[in-house]
Amino acid sequence: MEMGEDARPNVMIIITHDTGRHLGCYGRSVDTPNLDRMAEEGVLFTNFFCSAPQCSPSRASILTGRYPHSHGLIGLTHRGFRLNRDEPLLPALLAKAGYSTSLFGLQHESPDPYMLGYQRVFEAESRSCLDVTPLVLDFLAGQPDEPFFVMVGFSETHRPFPEYRGPTDDVEGLPYLPDVEDVRRDVAGLNILVRRVDEKVGEILDAVDDAGLGERTLIIFTTDHGIAFPGAKATLFDPGIEVSMIMRGPCGFEGGRKIDAMLTNMDIAPTILESCGLPVPKEMQGRSIMPLIREEIEHLHERIFVEQTYHAAYDPIRGVRTARFKYIRSFEERPFWFPPNVDDGPSKEVAREMGYFDKPRPPEMLFDLQADPAERRNLADDPAYADVLNEMRRGG
Repeated sequence: MEMGEDARPNVMIIITHDTGRHLGCYGRSVDTPNLDRMAEEGVLFTNFFCSAPQCSPSRASILTGRYPHSHGLIGLTHRGFRLNRDEPLLPALLAKAGYSTSLFGLQHESPDPYMLGYQRVFEAESRSCLDVTPLVLDFLAGQPDEPFFVMVGFSETHRPFPEYRGPTDDVEGLPYLPDVEDVRRDVAGLNILVRRVDEKVGEILDAVDDAGLGERTLIIFTTDHGIAFPGAKATLFDPGIEVSMIMRGPCGFEGGRKIDAMLTNMDIAPTILESCGLPVPKEMQGRSIMPLIREEIEHLHERIFVEQTYHAAYDPIRGVRTARFKYIRSFEERPFWFPPNVDDGPSKEVAREMGYFDKPRPPEMLFDLQADPAERRNLADDPAYADVLNEMRRGG
């Protein structure tokens, strides 16, 4: 997809709630033919992570290219937390550069979306993809002013899930929870919402192409953090911080490529700005992935940092992840391995019965991700890993 030297791409971000990498194109046992097609036409990032395993802080990192402790939104907006003033915000930067900026559906970064730099906000009857998508289709069919930046936010796949009443023989559980009927049935409910999102993403992709915008519109599909299951959302284990990232469009995002380099959602804003020919503010802590796209480098980060301060309650934890190891530091004593405020559902009761909410969380945790991808064997007290522990304490 080639563009003229003076052309600036349109940009559309489609973001879901609590989806992690629970998609067929990431090898999960749920059918996602439209997102699979997007990956086959674009670029699939296999090692993408969020800055924080919770909604508002992570989404604000997408817009600012900064860590939550830097942009100030260290908790959820509906619990009173706010972005710092004068933060570099992607919609506002693009609006200043002449882009039309629009929000469809869900955002969770400010009580007032116009303060984020959106010039138009399209409200649907609900924030479900069922109600938001028709507004996006009307926008695309109406010959929108270009260049445009569009954020499309779906409430899926946040709990509660639809109740699944069918057989579970073909439903794949989760490697970090017991393979029991209740967990499988819970995953099946999640799958219903994932397939719903996939169908609506397919409609949007088709509408972009039907409007003749495909070759000049960079479409990004992502989510805010991991799935809403015990051991995932609101934890710094990989299932909590892993996110899907698929990009399709001009500027090199084509051809069905897979990029395995470890990346963070703070890299999204710098990447979009560079793709649009705009300067990246020095305050941004993420880095543009365009050198990876141009195959100038093979790795962008040797390590990534992750954090959580407030979710449903004060829970200050920090982590550093390299390709091999994960280090998590808890700054307050907690009587739980999995936080008990995880969203209600059948899997939560399974975790309760397994004692995960009564098992104390160590102040330090060290995991060898190659030998122990489920992050269950804490090596922080193992003398054989003392040197690794000290290195990870220093930031990996």
